[in-house]
Amino acid sequence: MFTTTELAQVLFVTTLQPSDELSPFRIREAVDERLCACGGDPSWCAAFVAQEAGDHPEAYARRMRWALDAVAGAYEPAAV
Repeated sequence: MFTTTELAQVLFVTTLQPSDELSPFRIREAVDERLCACGGDPSWCAAFVAQEAGDHPEAYARRMRWALDAVAGAYEPAAV
């Protein structure tokens, strides 16, 4: 089982955008697809997120907050 932070890091590196109309299903689907592409290892995503935080700190915080909120909503028991 992955933590909310790990799932948010995976979502962060998907092509989904905060402006997209996203259902919990679509968020979980995108996270699953990205995890499969990374061989099930969320540390690859964490490394990319860290690079983005250094390269684009002004956008990083906003996108990570969105990813954390989106994952929390998509993976809460009522949304599954």
